[in-house]
Amino acid sequence: MAEGRSEGSRLPELLAEGWRLWEEVDAGTEPSSGAPAVQDKVRQGLGALQQAAAMVAQLELFSENEELEEIASADLKYLLVPALLGALTLRQVDTSKRREHLESARAHFCRFLELCRGYGLSSSRPPPASPPEDKEAGSPAPVGPAAAQRSLLAMASSRQAKIERYKQKKELENRLASVRTFVESGQADEDQIREFYLLQTQKWISISFEEIESIDQEMVILRSRDAVKQSSAPPHGTSRQARAPLKPFILTRDAVHAKVFGAGYPGLPTMTVNDWYDQHRREEAARGQSAPQRPPDITDEELKEKKEEEDDEEALQKARNWDDWKDTHPRGYGNRQNMG
Repeated sequence: MAEGRSEGSRLPELLAEGWRLWEEVDAGTEPSSGAPAVQDKVRQGLGALQQAAAMVAQLELFSENEELEEIASADLKYLLVPALLGALTLRQVDTSKRREHLESARAHFCRFLELCRGYGLSSSRPPPASPPEDKEAGSPAPVGPAAAQRSLLAMASSRQAKIERYKQKKELENRLASVRTFVESGQADEDQIREFYLLQTQKWISISFEEIESIDQEMVILRSRDAVKQSSAPPHGTSRQARAPLKPFILTRDAVHAKVFGAGYPGLPTMTVNDWYDQHRREEAARGQSAPQRPPDITDEELKEKKEEEDDEEALQKARNWDDWKDTHPRGYGNRQNMG
């Protein structure tokens, strides 16, 4: 119990620090929200409010089973802890974690709105988050007169809701300005303190709905951007590699000749007859044509010898034919110029 009283005594300080840092960041005294001084305040404010949120949960200041009148006036301000957390979370500028920050801020705002709804401070539920697959699937929107009518009604309802929220916000700001002076000076009574924090709660209810709408719009943009990046990236494993240019080659009679003599030029590859024949057969098979089969037991040397033998037989046959022709034809046969 002593530990709870110690944490309870620190709770007002943590809320006050986080609230003050939020107001300084929101005032925009720095030229850019990404300035180091601004981001330091954001980190410090988030740290203080996160500790405050943990203490509120541990002390069980709020319960679903109690009414608004049962909450002490001094404890009403702790209703604002999740709303302030959501507002400061949005002020982080790390682009690599932007979606994570948006989702975290939305969760804080929804938690605040549900808490207020449970106490009867708001009658509207937080808008449901749109599933990513609906946005990324790219399914065509329904068309037709009924769909167009629903779209117009939704736009009109959203515009009317924005107008009402704007009017309520201006009215709340005027009422807050008249009560703030008494509360900050310490001259306010319990009723004025209670009214002040209830007005602050109403103000942040309006802010939370606006921020959730803005978050949802930004999430759609982020999903569309990611979808474009994915569609423009080449599919994995489908890139065609450039084919290397063909190198010149010279046919040699056999592998021994290629190894000993080469082509006569450094680095110029050679190819034996068998290599050329195998390559030619593979190319014919790739084109669906059948290459002529050669007997596997005939080598290049045997082909050469066979060719020489065929040449010798042809020459011998010609010589024999010439001898036979001379035997049957006397010298000068057919010479019609020297008739004698």
